[in-house]
Amino acid sequence: MLVAAALCPCPPLLVPEVAAGAAPELDALRAACLDAIGVLAAARPDRLVVLGPTDEAGSGPYPQGTTGSFRGFGVDLQVPLGAAETAPERELPPSLAVGAWLLSRTDWDDAPVEGRGVAQSLPRDRCLELGRETAAAAPRVALLVLGDGSACRTVKAPGYFDERAEPFDAEVARALGGADIAALAALDEERAAGLQASGRACWQVLAGAAENAERSGRLLREEAPYGVGYFVAAWS
Repeated sequence: MLVAAALCPCPPLLVPEVAAGAAPELDALRAACLDAIGVLAAARPDRLVVLGPTDEAGSGPYPQGTTGSFRGFGVDLQVPLGAAETAPERELPPSLAVGAWLLSRTDWDDAPVEGRGVAQSLPRDRCLELGRETAAAAPRVALLVLGDGSACRTVKAPGYFDERAEPFDAEVARALGGADIAALAALDEERAAGLQASGRACWQVLAGAAENAERSGRLLREEAPYGVGYFVAAWS
């Protein structure tokens, strides 16, 4: 059963070593992420599952101790997902590496951790099914759900400007802040893909996980500093 969820963005720029001189620009976003993860600890879960968007090759489970690296972003930094217990063959995808880094900032040891790479192209129905399976895997499950909103808020954004981006992000912010699983489940897959919103599939996994859970939500932070929608929310 799902007992809590924290929703955070996953740009590698959240890691100060990656952001370098621009790091202070995201200080408030980092702080909000750590506040959201505090809600997970307070829920006393039996298991924490970290969901991160990825491509098809990176999808699937990642056991506790799997290492993520930021070498691809010019920084010689590695971080394990929770306490290092195994030496898996494959590394965490970038989104889960960011999640592992966030957990490391909180010294997470409240429950065993596992990661799940969620393909951004995963259809809605499969996302909901995966969420139900995840919530049923332990008596008290918490989720750290990673993902960004549209990448088309300005002409300098990764996806250039798209007038649909701001209304889409507003819809997502309302759903995340209100713990509205119907609204998350209803997010249009083609529209999200066209706006390069990496979080769509992970948010719909959360919607499936929360179907039978009492829930309330709080939107802790919303911004788009680089033309990309970033949201931080906590569900309990």
